Amino acid sequence: MAMNVGSADGDEEQMNSSINTTPLVDVMLVLLIIFLITIPVVTQSVKLELPKERNVPTQTKPENILLAVSKDGDVYWNTRKMPDIETIVTELKKESVKDPQPEVHIRGDQDARYESVGKLVVAAQRAGIAKVGFITEPPPNQ
Repeated sequence: MAMNVGSADGDEEQMNSSINTTPLVDVMLVLLIIFLITIPVVTQSVKLELPKERNVPTQTKPENILLAVSKDGDVYWNTRKMPDIETIVTELKKESVKDPQPEVHIRGDQDARYESVGKLVVAAQRAGIAKVGFITEPPPNQ
């Protein structure tokens, strides 16, 4: 039993060599609609006037208080090791009554816990110090 698939008389249809672009147009239309819907959501923000600030080198003044935190959590007042936070608060209260009030500069080791540095900020706040700054190193130029 034989089966004939093509036309028997040799009248074959010509092969269609053009690309069907209908699916491509459908996909592009869907992508266009998605982008038109999501772009307003991404660009939406509250109009704010953000402060303009430049990093300036620290001017070291003799009246500034330099606190350092080691990676082990030890706190140093200049080069003198402080026993606990209460001692630091007491010393800072003595300094906070001076006019003009000195600034507190905190240097934290890269591997120090944030908790240790946070305790110094709270201690300065408890003592009534108005200006607290952090000393960092600039990243290396590459």
